[in-house]
Amino acid sequence: MQHQEHLDWPFFDAHHKALALELDAWAAERVAHLHGDDVDADCRTLVRRLGDAGWLRHAVAGTAHGGSSEALDTRILCLVRETLARHNGLADFAFAMQGLGSGAISLHGTPGQKARWLPAVAQGRAIAAFALSEPDAGSDVAAMACSARVEGDTVVLDGEKTWISNGGIADFYVVFARTGEAPGARGISAFVVPADAPGFTVAERIALIAPHPLARLRFDGCRIPLSHRLGAAGEGFKVAMRTLDVFRTSVAAAALGFARRALQEGLERASTRHMFKGVLGDFQLTQASLAQMATTVDGAALLTYRAAWKRDQGHTVTREAAMAKMAATEGAQQVIDAALQLWGGQGVVSGQTVERLYREIRALRIYEGATEVQQLIIGRDLLRGFAPAA
Repeated sequence: MQHQEHLDWPFFDAHHKALALELDAWAAERVAHLHGDDVDADCRTLVRRLGDAGWLRHAVAGTAHGGSSEALDTRILCLVRETLARHNGLADFAFAMQGLGSGAISLHGTPGQKARWLPAVAQGRAIAAFALSEPDAGSDVAAMACSARVEGDTVVLDGEKTWISNGGIADFYVVFARTGEAPGARGISAFVVPADAPGFTVAERIALIAPHPLARLRFDGCRIPLSHRLGAAGEGFKVAMRTLDVFRTSVAAAALGFARRALQEGLERASTRHMFKGVLGDFQLTQASLAQMATTVDGAALLTYRAAWKRDQGHTVTREAAMAKMAATEGAQQVIDAALQLWGGQGVVSGQTVERLYREIRALRIYEGATEVQQLIIGRDLLRGFAPAA
């Protein structure tokens, strides 16, 4: 099958290919047709199914805490997200947020913190969330206003977070707040906040064009034990960036999954839509569109799995991950739009596969660093490593 050809690329070992094929078969049976009206319930169901089947073990690190290996395998994260996204966007979301929401614990948690939170995440018994963005602090993390102060062995949080995925259904949130050790990004710390912590409320649920659990959170004298801090005081920005660095490449993989499904839908339409005594695929314009779609998909796949492979080899992949995220999300938008065009009027009917893909892809060009932010990252990295000719 066309969506499996890349598994023979040298980026992957035998166990990567075996995992992707097994997940593809499982997802076709267990999540592909789950598109209900209750998004919260569907998301909880998907987390439980992913946990029961063992797929969430790949979203956490440490075999002692339920993980499949001691360190997060970026290629596996990407293969899982690509495969799930091709079958069901909410399934991809459910997997990704279990990883992102608990990633800071995997990377910076104490043994006690890991033992408390990670096994439940890996088993699908607890839903995780990552709370970084604020009304006036999205791409500019240094503008964060949510504050945390230490009172003895307690931390008190005040402020708001918004655009928080899994907001309203999460069992705990990794929250980043200003603790004031230094100005800007150097004065931020990270904390695990249980959903039942006193002073914590879900202030508003936010509806999206592609339904996902999302909310604005409020902390009004919210008290948690100081032992819930992740890493040292003032290291929250580092914790956040390390977590995002792991999962940014996987966003590209999710976009790649959407794009592969769109290409599949486009080929199906071109091969079966009868018109003018032939089929849509007989027309050169259709063939040219399909060629551009396939080339965009392969280009995004090469960038995505280059970044994933390099990270798994221990390299810093700031530039490569940014390139992959930008190319895959922007390219997927183009591929999905082209697929919808091939479907014509049916493509904009609510519930059609290409219509769902059209709504799913838009947010990926924004979250975990908008395309414009990725351009800045790439440009600055290029200039930093450039030596002008004498």
